[in-house]
Amino acid sequence: MLSGELTMLQLVSKPRYYRCLRAHNTFRAFNSKRLQTNTRSQFSSCPRQLSTRSSSKASQPSDISSPSPVYPGHPYMFRIASSWAGKPSTGEDRATDDLPFPLESPIGRWREEMLDRDIGLKKKRRGKDWAQDAGEDFFFVQEMRNGSGVSFGLADGVGGWIENGVNPALFSQSLMYHAHRYSRNAWAGEPEIDPTLDYEEREQVEGWELTPHHCLDLALGGVLRERSVQAGSSTACLLTLNSSSGLLRSANLGDSGYSIIRSSNVIYKEKIQTHFFNCPKQLTKLPANPGRKFARVCIDSPKEANNHSMKLRDGDIVVVYTDGFSDNVFPSEMLSICSLVGRKDVTEDEQVQSMADNLVLYARQCMMDRRRVSPFEREAAREGMFFRGGKIDDVTVLVALVRETS
Repeated sequence: MLSGELTMLQLVSKPRYYRCLRAHNTFRAFNSKRLQTNTRSQFSSCPRQLSTRSSSKASQPSDISSPSPVYPGHPYMFRIASSWAGKPSTGEDRATDDLPFPLESPIGRWREEMLDRDIGLKKKRRGKDWAQDAGEDFFFVQEMRNGSGVSFGLADGVGGWIENGVNPALFSQSLMYHAHRYSRNAWAGEPEIDPTLDYEEREQVEGWELTPHHCLDLALGGVLRERSVQAGSSTACLLTLNSSSGLLRSANLGDSGYSIIRSSNVIYKEKIQTHFFNCPKQLTKLPANPGRKFARVCIDSPKEANNHSMKLRDGDIVVVYTDGFSDNVFPSEMLSICSLVGRKDVTEDEQVQSMADNLVLYARQCMMDRRRVSPFEREAAREGMFFRGGKIDDVTVLVALVRETS
């Protein structure tokens, strides 16, 4: 989320000016999301910018960007790629009291492994004013037990916490780390048992079925226990793909989301969840001693996530994104980019990575164009507010290509 948004404290202290401020093209106010509170008339924000140095980067997909291992009875495999770009510095970045996760810590090592796998955007295409990391966004891609499927997703940290000295990236990174941790030992569906085994051997099958909804709940529990994360909030979108059935399952809370492309058509687009315009539902961790200034903060639950399931087919493409993408790129444009890249005479792994990279590049281009009508501008107009052009934000995109092996 963006640093230009107003904070939760400003929301609480200036409720009367909520409509007035939103009625004008205040770039600082509109260019970010809000930290949610109980009162709609309050003007708080969820900026998503991490106050760090700036430059731009796209990441390599995780170690399963190539096909998932094919096990007997697993007729599906998935090629997955990730790409991301932290937003450019606005010159108004705020320092926070929180330091990044140390490199020697489990989360720090895992974060660097995810970010360092760089086969995405070439250095010459990176802008010097763009963040070197994913900003307040983060993501994970994890193969599940015995190749039963893949779990992946992304989170968008709420930048409004910067006003309270909290690094918003810590919450989103920790949430994705714990989602990865729980996914790696779980099954995408019911645990697979060899029917030739004796009864006692069947009883010793390890692991459990993990749905995205359950994974989100467990991951939040991990963040709440994480001592290095003092406070924060994040949206989240988690998915699993089952390599036995081709079943996609998802849990989405907030305004990140995903689309499914089949035969050059967008056949499904996940609906966003907001309390009101530009204020998404979000998972939250309050400080140990929150005090009165946090008394009006709403805390959404994983139970409120939108759950969806759908059987996928050979050739389906799943595009998962934070709002830095969906606020700047229309579904028809996303479809055109994926279709054009899909025609290139390259390997499927290269195609998927190229899709992710080009979607991020196009979102970056759109968010910097003040003359272009953006999805965010149209949504603001529906609310009776004036905003021009693209919305500057961190952007993260995951692309999955489905293949049937049988």
